[in-house]
Amino acid sequence: MEDEIVDDADWLAQRFESHRTHLRAVAYRMLGSLTEAEDAVQEAWLRLSRTDTSDVQNLGGWLTTVVGRVCLDMLRTRKSRREDSLEEGSLPDPIVSREDVADPEHQALIADSVGLALLVVLDTLNPAERLAFVLRDMFAVPFEEIAPIVGRTPAAARQLASRARRRVQGAPTAPDADLPKQREIVNAFLAASRDGDFDALVAVLDPDVVLRADTGAPGGRREVRGAETVASQALTFRRLGGAGATVLPALVNGAAGIVSVRDGKPFSVLGFLVVDGRIVEIDILTDPARLERLDLAFPG
Repeated sequence: MEDEIVDDADWLAQRFESHRTHLRAVAYRMLGSLTEAEDAVQEAWLRLSRTDTSDVQNLGGWLTTVVGRVCLDMLRTRKSRREDSLEEGSLPDPIVSREDVADPEHQALIADSVGLALLVVLDTLNPAERLAFVLRDMFAVPFEEIAPIVGRTPAAARQLASRARRRVQGAPTAPDADLPKQREIVNAFLAASRDGDFDALVAVLDPDVVLRADTGAPGGRREVRGAETVASQALTFRRLGGAGATVLPALVNGAAGIVSVRDGKPFSVLGFLVVDGRIVEIDILTDPARLERLDLAFPG
């Protein structure tokens, strides 16, 4: 009897593991945090292990719903915490990989053009809108299954997704498909920064470009807009790493980006959104604690 219980537990764990990558992808889109996404997936496993699922015909759908509920609770807690402290949210966690090394797990996480720009827009939605949009538009979950999670009717859940969709479609979130062209634009930006060439910087920036920087310090998130303002800020990039720094090309959520390495450790990640041959958004993460959690493997 004891052996049967162990076998059942192993079988359940194996079935869960077969869905883990999908569940992480759902949670990452919901939360924009790799650490919190992993926490949500682990909570789904704990709930599964404590639940009789003998009547569940579609375990993957059941687990997706559970992860959605967990993420919704986490988003609501996060929103309440921000309102209480009046703090602005952090930038989403980037998915960073080397351009010359394919990472299947990273590819699964960022499939369907889930770039940093899209995650930033999703972070402006209220929790229920975000859940409805992510589950419906990204994972084709029926509104009949979304409705109980948000405590609404299917028609109301449809309206949540529709409002979210309008917000997403109203903002540039998808980069140019030509990755080598993206890299060419990013390299031109870096060269102009190093040379202190203000005019060349403005030439590669969209007039309405936005630059976001997250240092991790209290009040450490900054945002500036406009080509000339961003170009002025970017002139400091020539000192991006200081003495002994190496600036390496990288893929940041599947788009052209860079990782700056010093003394063998990454200390900044820059993601770029290139649309119609110009840089529309720049996201800079320099928070040492978050960079360490990302476990970036880049030669220094």
